[in-house]
Amino acid sequence: MRKIFKVAQREYVETVKTKTFIIGVLMAPLIIVGIIFFTGRASRGETAPRPAFRAEVTDLSNELLEEITASFEKYNSSKPNRQIRLELAKQNQSDANEFETEQKDRLRQGQLNIYIVLENDIVQGQGKMRFYTYKMKPSELDILWTIENLCNRAVQSRRYKLEDVSQELISRIRRPATMEHLEIGGTDSSEKVKEQSSRIVEMMMPFFFMYLMFFGIFVNGQQMLTSIIEEKSSRVIEVLLSALSPFELMTGKIIGLIGIGLTVVGLWGAAAYAGTQWRGINIDITGELMFYFMVYYVLGFALFSAILAGIGSVCNTLKEAQSLMMPVTFIFILPLLSWFRIVQNPEGTLSRVLSFFPPVTSMVMILRMVSSNYISKVEIFATLAVLAGSVLGVMWLSAKIFRTGILMYGKRPAFREIVHWLRQK
Repeated sequence: MRKIFKVAQREYVETVKTKTFIIGVLMAPLIIVGIIFFTGRASRGETAPRPAFRAEVTDLSNELLEEITASFEKYNSSKPNRQIRLELAKQNQSDANEFETEQKDRLRQGQLNIYIVLENDIVQGQGKMRFYTYKMKPSELDILWTIENLCNRAVQSRRYKLEDVSQELISRIRRPATMEHLEIGGTDSSEKVKEQSSRIVEMMMPFFFMYLMFFGIFVNGQQMLTSIIEEKSSRVIEVLLSALSPFELMTGKIIGLIGIGLTVVGLWGAAAYAGTQWRGINIDITGELMFYFMVYYVLGFALFSAILAGIGSVCNTLKEAQSLMMPVTFIFILPLLSWFRIVQNPEGTLSRVLSFFPPVTSMVMILRMVSSNYISKVEIFATLAVLAGSVLGVMWLSAKIFRTGILMYGKRPAFREIVHWLRQK
């Protein structure tokens, strides 16, 4: 046991004292703060000007010209940097097809950005609006949605007039009620207004905890892979194995990397919490939640590191290891792909099934626990038992691969050889 902790201490100290580790740990929170500051300033900044968007409208109903003009003028007066140049085209019913063909040619030639046709019975709800465009860029999609809304408002305004209903009256009726969200104290009668920013942070908290778990396990865990391959290629591994067994070496490395991961995750989590407090955003993080986070993190990291130890021992280069890492990566990103669905339904079938799938148990369970107060203790202890059993099983299998593969050089062993190592006692 003493040898295992010696290896763990060496792995931890040798990594933590490097300049790259220190810079990486310090820079990541600074980058996150910088991104938050930059996006906040950018969202408050003025919209960049762009050339006027050229739109032509043909009103076959002959009822909407006034409303269309008023709708677009109101928009242009409020958006001086994002103007829409409106052209009203008149046409006869007899030459409608020919006229539309001409306008489509103008679109292809770049003389127009959008051509709009309002059909005869559009006000009565039987006709349609047709919007013609030609190779619109992604940056122009927002203006397309704006034009659709402006045309729709013009139709609604005309309907109000026909029904002799005042738009001012409609606006007063549809005016939203003033709302206030009050957060009450736990034991006293104090109440505090909850800002919109606090609600946004609370909504993103499950993803933050899951991503912190993912980053701590997946990114920091890959140091196991690089460490083994570097020591194997430099033959340092042979010196180490002359003083301790392969299992002691592998276990010591895993424990050392767990310590490194806890250091990184702890510092980043503390930085994020300090940032929310600095912005005056209160988030509800209990000691029980942090305890379970650490337990799930340690078990999840140990499982992932044991898998990488087995992969690293049979590879001679990082390129070989990356090809074997591909299926493992696909499995570990499952929570990232389904996180929103799990948050929306933390007690659902998908959430429960993934909770008992050991490679992703840690991420899914912390996601569910942050999202809901109704995860039973029985389910928590059951998933911890499954995860702990999986860690022991995977470490036992990886140790059997590690003890033989770590001293093999040259050609990577075939799958049949690895199976033979697993069968050996």
